[in-house]
Amino acid sequence: MSLAAGRPKTAGVSESILVIEDELAIVDFLERGLRAEGFVVDAATDGIEGTRRALLDNVDLVVLDMMLPGRSGAELLMTLREARPTLPVIVLTARGELEDRVAGLNAGAVDYLVKPFAMAELVARIRAQLRVASQAPTTTARCGDIELELMTREVRRGEVPIHLSTTEFELLAYFVRNRGRVLSRAELLGAVWGYEHDPVTNVVDTYVAYLRRKLRQSGQRAPIVTVRSVGYRLDDAA
Repeated sequence: MSLAAGRPKTAGVSESILVIEDELAIVDFLERGLRAEGFVVDAATDGIEGTRRALLDNVDLVVLDMMLPGRSGAELLMTLREARPTLPVIVLTARGELEDRVAGLNAGAVDYLVKPFAMAELVARIRAQLRVASQAPTTTARCGDIELELMTREVRRGEVPIHLSTTEFELLAYFVRNRGRVLSRAELLGAVWGYEHDPVTNVVDTYVAYLRRKLRQSGQRAPIVTVRSVGYRLDDAA
């Protein structure tokens, strides 16, 4: 079971907070309180749906209960540490023993609050973690289920690693940075190869074909769409 909340009507910050909590009264309390502070709030009430939503690009921070049906908070943290290591997670739990707090932090949480808690303290901690996250350098780029590690130049589609040449990586990175926008062959030629317009070369089409073939290896469609007489567009791959 999951609950979704719309964009808040009050003015303020626009960061998106995902609440993963199975107690409906606490979900309602968190949604009301966080919306009042100007956050966009979404919620899931089990670990399976919570994992799915936490992996979406538009989630800026997760507030997580450790005791969840379907999948535990500890398992969810392990998944996020692998898939979205820079996503801040604040754990909420009724278990306040030192070993439980240490276990949550070691599993990947950035902060820990024991129930019952004050909304003002949670909001302060959320804002502090969002400030830290905003100052961290971006080392990944995503489009749907395609993820690029910009430092190591590794590419995955879902859980499947995709091995690209240097030029293929640069081309895919440019598509991801401009996802959803139609890119002309001339623009791609200049951005990736550093060439001026060359009406003779078909290098762009050749490398787009390479990318499509490799991205299709995971059994899903290649998300690079041909826009006739214009160029190419990368759509969300999920």
